[in-house]
Amino acid sequence: MLQSGKTQTVLSITGMIPITALVAVLFIRATDEKLGLKDDDNHGKYIVTSVPIPAELDFAGERTPLENFDVLEALDRELLINSYWQSHTMLLIKRAHRHFPVIEKILAKHGIPEDFKYLPVAESDLMNLTSPANAVGYWQFLKATAQEYGLEVNSEVDERYHLEKSTEAACKFLLRSYELYGSWTMAAASYNVGRTGLNQQIERQDSRYYYDILLNEETGRYVYRLLALKLIMSEPEKYGFIFDNDELYPPIPVYQVTVDTPVEDFAVFAARYSINYKVLKIFNPWLRDKKLSNTSGKTYYISIPRKGYREFSQSVD
Repeated sequence: MLQSGKTQTVLSITGMIPITALVAVLFIRATDEKLGLKDDDNHGKYIVTSVPIPAELDFAGERTPLENFDVLEALDRELLINSYWQSHTMLLIKRAHRHFPVIEKILAKHGIPEDFKYLPVAESDLMNLTSPANAVGYWQFLKATAQEYGLEVNSEVDERYHLEKSTEAACKFLLRSYELYGSWTMAAASYNVGRTGLNQQIERQDSRYYYDILLNEETGRYVYRLLALKLIMSEPEKYGFIFDNDELYPPIPVYQVTVDTPVEDFAVFAARYSINYKVLKIFNPWLRDKKLSNTSGKTYYISIPRKGYREFSQSVD
């Protein structure tokens, strides 16, 4: 491993340093300078350490029993994974700066604890993904569940891709689960495994306490991952993530255009508002086709970014 104080020695011995190693050296120096460290502090090495675990922790106000070895070790696992998967977690932090304000506002409106903003981080990395099981969007809804909770899903409109509307639907699911289980932790678990699967384990094991139930691998890790994400993303520097605020992805202001008629061509529609088709779909991923039939005359609200946020290579007027 290269130490920040050894750069000149390496260069004089080899005569040429690989570009990847040079980047690593420069990164180490920049990080040391940002942290106010000196060469003789021995921080030029890549050092793998354990990660701090607080003495007390809760999810949504419900205490996590860290005195139990299995709970402590399960949390430690998720903290280590998410702390040392640095590029991935840094991207989560950057995306959260854009999306958390939207999610937090909707959670608060429904009286759901703010810790639930980490569910779409765990579910989709705050991206509009499609899982192998065809769960879709930030909140990873299956088609039937999405429709059950009021989302429109068809070949032209799929509101699972709509951040605000899918968050509203997720809130309805979580509130119902909280009514059934009397626990936000169990509500979170039910979001991952489904109520049917969770109920089967409650009956089998005669327990309604998440930390005492043996669950499948994914659900058994689920709340611990939420806790790890909460710890890291609320205090990133404590876990080694150093950045300036202007390096985070900013919210981009938009205004709403009301549409209650068919749209024959969204490329033409986009140009009308001085943007292009790509940008229209970035801000409205729930529009799944190049057109909108809208034979029923339903009212839709299409987000248009305000001017000045992006340059275009050619005129879209």
